Amino acid sequence: MDAEVRIERYADQGRCVGHIDGRVVFVRFALPGELVRVTLDEPHDRDDRFWTGEVTDVLEASPDRVPPAWPLAGPLAMGGGVGGADLVHVSLPGQLRWKAVTVSEQLSRLGHIDVAVPIERIAGDEELGGFHWRTRIEMIADDDGRPSMRRRGTHVRVPLDTMPLATNALLSVADERHVWDGGLEPGSQIRMSVPEPRDGRAIGDNYAVLVDGELNAGSDRLGERVTVAGTTFEYTVDANGFWQIHRQAPVALANHVIDLARGEIGDRPAATIWDLYSGSGLFTLPLATLVAPRTRMLSVEGGRTAVKNAQRNLRHLDLTDVDARCGDVAKTLANVPAHLAHPDLIVLDPPRAGARAKVCRQMAASGARSIIYIACDPTSLGRDAGTLLTLGYELADVRAFDIYPMTHHVETVALFRRSTELA
Repeated sequence: MDAEVRIERYADQGRCVGHIDGRVVFVRFALPGELVRVTLDEPHDRDDRFWTGEVTDVLEASPDRVPPAWPLAGPLAMGGGVGGADLVHVSLPGQLRWKAVTVSEQLSRLGHIDVAVPIERIAGDEELGGFHWRTRIEMIADDDGRPSMRRRGTHVRVPLDTMPLATNALLSVADERHVWDGGLEPGSQIRMSVPEPRDGRAIGDNYAVLVDGELNAGSDRLGERVTVAGTTFEYTVDANGFWQIHRQAPVALANHVIDLARGEIGDRPAATIWDLYSGSGLFTLPLATLVAPRTRMLSVEGGRTAVKNAQRNLRHLDLTDVDARCGDVAKTLANVPAHLAHPDLIVLDPPRAGARAKVCRQMAASGARSIIYIACDPTSLGRDAGTLLTLGYELADVRAFDIYPMTHHVETVALFRRSTELA
């Protein structure tokens, strides 16, 4: 079924909202204010309260609309559909507006906090046109053994001979290792991880090409270097594990978190800090060394390999006052050693689902004055912000970072401070 729709506003998951005969329709590759022709997804005759669809023709365009710079990721009707860049039809300034509005709306709707959220573009992204930022990519081998991506709504695998979102360092490795030539078992899962070279260092063997989780070339353990407040930290990370994928995200986020943390701790000679969902220790290392003269820490992460790497990274700096634990965050916080039970500051970087109410209650029960929440999903942040407000915290600072150009995703760092009445 095709229909003309006037687009009204931004929605979630890179979509916008319109109405057809009074029924809500979520539209991919649209922009507010536009008049577009939409093809509805099947089945479109169901009794659900909403439909979904995709733009097939633009009758009246928004000023923020641009021709997709990577057509394969654009609308199906324009030869696209591979996914991975759902805002590829939006200008770079328009993408920032979209994300700022999204974060503000979710904080208002779910957290009952009315605030304009400033958003920061990462240095170099504008010059690169919003491309070449991913240090990790994943693909699947097509029937001919070539790297490919699935076309949305089909079983078709579209072969690739490059990946515009990937960093130039990653593309250089892909060319050197002849990744685009194929020769793989059809259906194989391909992952490439290439830490961003810094300080003019050569890539060497600090990269990984994995096929179905097994190392095909490079190293299982990778080295990441991040300079925070003038100090360079070295991290060992798992080639198949989580690390911030934007080439400059670790630098931008860690520096901002440390600036906030220093402001909260002030000139106190000692601090107790929790780092929750701590991964391989991106925030743990600078928090342990740059915030106060003496710092005791608890870090908690559910991934066993990530915790082993974090412990290795801590030993490398001889940081013995960090209790790095592997386990579910809520369960771990139920049994915190007495000397770590009352933190001055909590930093958390939860997965997309957020911290949820139980962990929010545990954080509040600890008596922590300040909470720095790093969120990759505005909806989860809005929900958890609402919970924290009911527990006596106030939003003291918020800033968004566009570390996912060409996509609807956005990273937000929010500082919550215990209200003076409860402090």
